[in-house]
Amino acid sequence: MPGPVDLARPAGLPDDLARLDRTLIMGVLNVTPDSFSDGGRYLDVAAAVAHGVRLRDQGADLIDVGGESTRPGAQRIAADLERERVLPVITELVDAGVRVSIDTMRAETAAAAVGAGACLVNDVSGGLADPDMHAAVAELGVPYVAMHWRAHSDRMEALAQYDDVVRDVVAELQARVSSAVDAGLPAERIVLDPGLGFAKDADHNWALLHELPQLLSLGLPVLIGASRKRFLGALLPGGDGQPRPVDQRDDATDAVTAIAAGLGVWGVRVHDVAASGDAVRVAAAWRRGRADG
Repeated sequence: MPGPVDLARPAGLPDDLARLDRTLIMGVLNVTPDSFSDGGRYLDVAAAVAHGVRLRDQGADLIDVGGESTRPGAQRIAADLERERVLPVITELVDAGVRVSIDTMRAETAAAAVGAGACLVNDVSGGLADPDMHAAVAELGVPYVAMHWRAHSDRMEALAQYDDVVRDVVAELQARVSSAVDAGLPAERIVLDPGLGFAKDADHNWALLHELPQLLSLGLPVLIGASRKRFLGALLPGGDGQPRPVDQRDDATDAVTAIAAGLGVWGVRVHDVAASGDAVRVAAAWRRGRADG
């Protein structure tokens, strides 16, 4: 495996997150009825807040709150419904001292969430879904995650075509960075996400993970979201040949976390916070040992 690179961090983070000397753990909190892993479990505000606090107590540094499912085949929801789902949860989590990011493709939702206390915008479309997103985040003064994305969930699978998936994804992410910078968003506040599972098949995902050093070599922080995704289930079929169920993919997720953290990604976005936290700390110790050797 290639050697680790220096851990890049985005500007604009709260001090407690900026000081972390290891990969950040982002806990997933879907306030949706139809997300692939936990859809419907946290639609109630009290249940969502309790789960967010629980994830924080298990070791999450940041809770990523999303109100719109991006699972394959998902349909878009109205913007006002998205905000109705996420804003009360964000407000209560922030009041409880929890660091929160907003998972949204809409500039208006991003602005409202940051107004409620969110400290980072995680945009799975990289600004392609809403042409106002980059300029809006530039004004908000918080870090911004630009994920590789080609289309909405109901048609993204048809666009999983690449000449060279690593080269193409890197080039398309660089274009997103240029767009954001042109809109006034400083490059030092941008985090890159290769978008595992979004307009990509299993082989594409594994190629991107294998070649993470190419993405890290761009010098910007990188976020990896592999948690419980379909390509992990397909790797580990049961005795009947069927993919491993969603709720049995955490061990594989933790392995990806350890490798990615060892290479120097800024953050991992996961459902099972406690085990991925262990993997991150093992990777941090490995990085320190390598540096001291």
